[in-house]
Amino acid sequence: MRRLVLFLAAAALAGCVTGQVYQRPPITAPEQHRGQLGPVEAASLADQPWWEIFQDEALKGLIAEALRNGYDVRLAALRIEEARANAGIVRSQNFPAVQGQVQAGFGRQAGETGGLLDVNLGLSWELDLWDRIRHSNEAALAQVLASEEARRGVWLSLASEVATAYFQLRELDLQLEIARRSSSDFQETFDLFNRRLQGGAASALETASAEASLASTSANIPDLERQIVAQENLLSFLLGRNPGPIPRGAVLNDQFLPPQIPPGLPSDLLQRRPDLRQTEQNLVAANAEVGIAQADFFPRISLTSAVGGVAPQLSGLVGSGRTWSVAGGLLTPVFQGRLLQNRYRAAVARWEQARVAYEQSVTNSFSEVSTALVAYQKLAEVETQRARAVAADRQAVQISNTRYVAGLSSYLDVLQAQQQLYPAENLLAQARYNRLATLVQLYRALGGGWKLGDEDWPAAGGTK
Repeated sequence: MRRLVLFLAAAALAGCVTGQVYQRPPITAPEQHRGQLGPVEAASLADQPWWEIFQDEALKGLIAEALRNGYDVRLAALRIEEARANAGIVRSQNFPAVQGQVQAGFGRQAGETGGLLDVNLGLSWELDLWDRIRHSNEAALAQVLASEEARRGVWLSLASEVATAYFQLRELDLQLEIARRSSSDFQETFDLFNRRLQGGAASALETASAEASLASTSANIPDLERQIVAQENLLSFLLGRNPGPIPRGAVLNDQFLPPQIPPGLPSDLLQRRPDLRQTEQNLVAANAEVGIAQADFFPRISLTSAVGGVAPQLSGLVGSGRTWSVAGGLLTPVFQGRLLQNRYRAAVARWEQARVAYEQSVTNSFSEVSTALVAYQKLAEVETQRARAVAADRQAVQISNTRYVAGLSSYLDVLQAQQQLYPAENLLAQARYNRLATLVQLYRALGGGWKLGDEDWPAAGGTK
């Protein structure tokens, strides 16, 4: 007994000997984002809530609905509940475990035959001398925090997906408008040529060319209508509702595009992006699991006690039929066939993997921001040139019409100018959509809305 007491005292003094205190891996962050224009400042586009970036009222309503009812949001909330419950299971190891047992039967006791009651109450408590339970709680808490960061990542991703899908829907709407307008123009051209052909004033070549342009343009209309329905169904799914029409707000060309985007400091991505925070919590959990594996090399020491009795009546349990015991137990690994060593090696390998995954995610975040930042700047130049081409093609159509009326050129020149205008207008619509989609991508890459509280995310314009 004296040796056992000395051993327990030494073990208590040697507490917290397993595991290592978590430290964030050193990260070499660039001084500024590649492609950043202007001075480096801490202010960032990510500081603004999503409803200040996406200013279309219809879009704000769609995002708010998706954040309340989307399937991914609901799944993320349930994963948090699961992680919290698992953490509660682990946390219960900090407290003594009490178990009761009651049995009723028929037998003989003290010379008498009759019914017997057997009541036992046991208590056990493991002494966490090697921090096994502490590390288990640390790992479980990290998993809870990781699941909460995962939910914030789902919110940001879902808002971005809804915005991108909505902008693509508005692009299809604009392309459908262009197709219908162009089809109407080509219909007028074909009707004119056909009448002139019947009167002998036009050639069959002009009429056939006009009909081909009309048919080609008209074929795009039902195809665009098909794509619009598919895009509306996609948005309905993101909203967590059955397929149906989607309300529209501003047209594509009237959507808000900030002229300059402050990206902020690259090092601030570590606290702004929820995916990076989630990955770091996974690293914290892996670090704690190494401590658990180390603690398994040491014996588990527990205190147990029991009280109970056997008696023919309930009142007899507090008398002569009562028994009690108090004991200490030690469960130590003797021969495990290198099981514990391999468990420890596996835990260390998982920690190394989590560390590399964290470093990989951080480096990738710098790349994503730079790519989106440069794309936003260059696509602005692309849109400018596309708009210039459309203006020139429209002028060419007007000039060719004037020359045709004056008898200075054939209507094939008019037809050719119209054929150039239609694809140019579509390319301009695509350029505007690409800029909007890049804005969404950049907002997501910067960890947009990171200052919002959990209750603020489903808000639209600050109102729930």
